[in-house]
Amino acid sequence: MVWLILGVLMWSAVHSLPSAGRSLRGELLERLGEGPYKGLFALAIVLSIVLMTVGWRSTEPAYLYAPPSWSRWAANGLMVVALVLFVASGVPTNLKRVLRHPQLAGVATWAGAHLLANGDGRSLVLFGGIGLWALASMWLINRRDGAWQKPQALPLTADLKPLIAGIVAFALVYLAHPWIAGVSPAPG
Repeated sequence: MVWLILGVLMWSAVHSLPSAGRSLRGELLERLGEGPYKGLFALAIVLSIVLMTVGWRSTEPAYLYAPPSWSRWAANGLMVVALVLFVASGVPTNLKRVLRHPQLAGVATWAGAHLLANGDGRSLVLFGGIGLWALASMWLINRRDGAWQKPQALPLTADLKPLIAGIVAFALVYLAHPWIAGVSPAPG
């Protein structure tokens, strides 16, 4: 469990650096240069993912609560929403008129979906930790950037691309989930 906790903490700290640690980030950029800074940033993210993966796989699940019988259905529905939000962050869409941080909202939704479907301690650490990081990041970015300037309205057709891509991404993740996580997301 220690490796899992370290991985979540490293992920959170490194990702929070640009939004919370402006002076430290600026100092590192000045001292190292943009290329080496980005390289170290990427290396730290990869290392955090390795730590989380090793920690997850080496920790025996200890159940803290029993998810309700309908939780997998709800989790799958939330995962569609999470993936649509995640995809919508990268393209112009009307969703950005409603949500300031669709990608982070997608991560928080992903975390909530997994907490709903899993009642063990390692899930609480991984999904709870990443979900808290996403919520804290939204707050830190809002504090750093000030008032939100909503983008102009777009034709409704602009919302189709992230919707379709999110559904396709869900289908792919759903099919690959047993291979990736060792658990089927299928209800029942």
